[in-house]
Amino acid sequence: MQVVAAMCSKVPLISNAIVKATDSDSFNLLVNNGAAAGQVIFHTHIHIIPRKERDCLWTSESLHRHTLKLDKEASELASRVREQLCRLPEEQLDQPS
Repeated sequence: MQVVAAMCSKVPLISNAIVKATDSDSFNLLVNNGAAAGQVIFHTHIHIIPRKERDCLWTSESLHRHTLKLDKEASELASRVREQLCRLPEEQLDQPS
């Protein structure tokens, strides 16, 4: 339980970096717990899904899963998120949010 609490304490910090890196204004948090809930990686993790107004993410989403492709766009996005996190003072990264 302490691991989950520690992970959740970083959600504001990381989600803010993701929102800035994706030029979004909102985000969804998602945790899939168990195979019936869609969990395919069986360790605790939190999805932070950047959102924009009228992105129709949930209403247009397919019921079929798509394999994540680690392409150039995904790599560039990860770099932008890291850049946002690196701009923060180190003590802010080490303390619970």
